Amino acid sequence: MFVYRNVIRTKKINKMKKIVLAYSGGLDTSYCLKKLSNEGHQVHAVSINTGGFSKKEIISMNKKAIEMGAYCFKSIEAVDLFYEKIIKYLVYGNVLKNNTYPLSVSSERVIQAIEIVNYAIKNNATHISHGSTGAGNDQVRFDMIFQILAPEIKILTPIRDNSLSREEEIKYLKNNGVNLKWSKAKYSINKGLWGTSVGGDETLTSNKKLPSDAYPSKLLKQDEFDISLSFYKGEICGINGKKHSPVECIKKLSLICNKYCIGRDIHVGDTIIGIKGRVGFEAGGPMVIIKAHHLLEKHVLTKWQQYQKEQLSKFYGMQLHEGNYLDPVMRDIESFLKSSQINVSGDVYLTLSPYRYILNGVESDNDLMNPQFGSYGELNKKWNADDAKGFIKIISNQNKIYQNVTKSK
Repeated sequence: MFVYRNVIRTKKINKMKKIVLAYSGGLDTSYCLKKLSNEGHQVHAVSINTGGFSKKEIISMNKKAIEMGAYCFKSIEAVDLFYEKIIKYLVYGNVLKNNTYPLSVSSERVIQAIEIVNYAIKNNATHISHGSTGAGNDQVRFDMIFQILAPEIKILTPIRDNSLSREEEIKYLKNNGVNLKWSKAKYSINKGLWGTSVGGDETLTSNKKLPSDAYPSKLLKQDEFDISLSFYKGEICGINGKKHSPVECIKKLSLICNKYCIGRDIHVGDTIIGIKGRVGFEAGGPMVIIKAHHLLEKHVLTKWQQYQKEQLSKFYGMQLHEGNYLDPVMRDIESFLKSSQINVSGDVYLTLSPYRYILNGVESDNDLMNPQFGSYGELNKKWNADDAKGFIKIISNQNKIYQNVTKSK
């Protein structure tokens, strides 16, 4: 009898998988955790904090994960890494997907995936798991990075592989003694350092708007508020004359903007899997930083610097959105963007109001709008009338030739 039990135990150990689960504490990852642990696997519930969780929330996640059968829970702080590796370049490039969305969630997923796979490699995991469905972008972002960095580690996606509905997940958890309160939530909210995404019934249509109460922030300020943002070589470094780290600036400015409900919009775009999608977002801090930075660039960069930056930045944002962060072309573009920021230093002045902001102007030692050379529409100081006439005559030559050659046609 003893030998028989030992054989059975050996078989179970051989079948046990050492799984690193990308864990957020939401419905999908909670289902994965409970399901995989019930099957007898050693599940490491790993949460990557890119600015979306408070210390209190992390403690609560730890408790819930262990209660649902996790072998261990690990929270990895990645806010500073998120800024250094991604957000910094999104600001350099003034990146807004489809001229609207600051890539709040999609940019987070890259860092989260990299940190998850690093943990899996370090801990000799046999499998990595995530809670993505088969209908979204995250499955592509996670799987691509996992496969590129650790092709030997297998990927488990219980919800995608079994085409489970939310109702089926909730039923399974309830049947297994897990009664958490996510099922009543009308909106799916993902919060991080670079903004908050909001999904719900309205975003599944083409014609409905998200109601105000769908967004996490409430209007607390009615009066206008003048504010200045300081930049040094393209990075935000101060608010109202007080110096802070870039991460602290983003946090502080986001809190201020949230009180005015600034930065709300709905992004409509092409998903990686080929269908159209809509998502609401609230990203007051990121939107204000990007627009302030862009205004400063208009004053300190040349026309062709701005033109080339815009082309590369759009491509960079698209590749990041689609999970291609590890392609070496991204490092090439980052080098260009960093080089372009040498003279992007100065202060930008804004006025905040409920639901909107106004860019008032800039001050910079590198301002190319220099009265020493002339004032637009008013006075020229470094050229005379004959210089202007000759310039206009020469610059017109190509079209003069074209019109002369083709007028008979």
